[in-house]
Amino acid sequence: MTDPAPYDLVITGDVVLSDRVVAGGYVAVRGETIAAIGEGAPPPAQRVARYDGKLVLPGLVDGHMHTASSRGWPGIHGATLSAAAGGVTTVCDMPYDVPEPVTTAALFKEKVGWVERTAHVDMALYGTIKKTGGLDEIAGIAAAGASAFKVSTYEYDAHRFPRIDHPTMLSAFAEIAKTGLMVAVHNEDQELVVKLTEAAKAAGNTSPIWHCRTRPPITETMADLEIFEMALETGAHVHIAHSSLARGFELARMYQGQGAKCSGEACIQYLCMTEEDIVRLEGFGKCNPPFRSAAEVERMWDAVRQGIVGYVSTDHAPWPRPRKEYAGDIFAVGAGLTGMQSFAPLMYTLLAERGLPPTVMARLCSEEPARFHGLDPRKGGIRLGADADFCILETGDFVFDERSIQDQEDARWSPYHGRPMKARVASAILRGTEIWDGAEVKAKPGTGRFVPRQHRRSALDA
Repeated sequence: MTDPAPYDLVITGDVVLSDRVVAGGYVAVRGETIAAIGEGAPPPAQRVARYDGKLVLPGLVDGHMHTASSRGWPGIHGATLSAAAGGVTTVCDMPYDVPEPVTTAALFKEKVGWVERTAHVDMALYGTIKKTGGLDEIAGIAAAGASAFKVSTYEYDAHRFPRIDHPTMLSAFAEIAKTGLMVAVHNEDQELVVKLTEAAKAAGNTSPIWHCRTRPPITETMADLEIFEMALETGAHVHIAHSSLARGFELARMYQGQGAKCSGEACIQYLCMTEEDIVRLEGFGKCNPPFRSAAEVERMWDAVRQGIVGYVSTDHAPWPRPRKEYAGDIFAVGAGLTGMQSFAPLMYTLLAERGLPPTVMARLCSEEPARFHGLDPRKGGIRLGADADFCILETGDFVFDERSIQDQEDARWSPYHGRPMKARVASAILRGTEIWDGAEVKAKPGTGRFVPRQHRRSALDA
């Protein structure tokens, strides 16, 4: 006898794939995975979720965010609440945690336990290395399921977020190359930033714009050249963790042409914020690298159109509000922005403002970050056999309100507060279960799971 309801769930709406939009389409789910994709009359199912007239995108994959840089591992709880409300169903979390960065396989596995107990969305995890020594831990961290490694050319904290010197970085890249994992790099030149900051302070130049002036574009490109030369030398896949400059992607393409594995990502703020915004936002607009000129924002969009941007991320860093308040010295303010809950509506809005289709969002905010982190084919796309993760967007005229952020109360601030948006997240679905209904996070702590890297292929391998 034919089962009249062979699927557990059918979702209807305008299905956004990375290459086309299936208007009036459907996705059928069996268990936790996608079992059918089509258009026209949907097949029978135990449940039907109708989002007719709305966009059904793959759940967003944020390839760069920080849950534990200010609160430690308990921060996973609040940050992933915000992710669920933003249609971000998988996050790739940075390793610069309080009080210990993730520099050993033992620490990595301990963090996985916190993910399994407290996360509301699925999580992949970066690993890192100590300032000196510890390179023998790289293989173990990779074996434990890390999606990527992260190191820095600039020092925020000698223990938690150190600058890695050139000889150590070169050796680390050679070891990471053996694992097949990507190594992302915070790309700012230490000596230039330190000297420029010291000079600004000595002259009494501590207003918000001086955050930008002490981190000019050359501080990025100098670091980019260093790490890409090491990529060429070692064979490692070296990735700019956040390029605020189109030239970063151009350099990556140039080095690829010479046989190196080089890439970079654009955080969403570099696609819309300018130096004028840090003057307006003060401490709530401080991030590293800083905002650039309006002309640079347009060059960044040219890079998107050329297809040389690896993916788009948020670099979400939910500092408690007091750490972001400006009191006359911009250098005393914590660097980092909230961006997870605003990610989907803002990206859709920016694309709509430029006449670009939502397929770009499916590719750059879901498919490509999953591919770079080795989470495909399980994550990042609406495809047969993939996890049934979806972000449902209702288009229209909305305004982003920071009071809606689902994190702890002191993290409910946003540089995008009051910004008109062309969409809102009407629903988020993780592995076939709704975790956000447009008003409330329905996921409980521990709904999210650790997602280990699925394979060791570089996203840049043919």
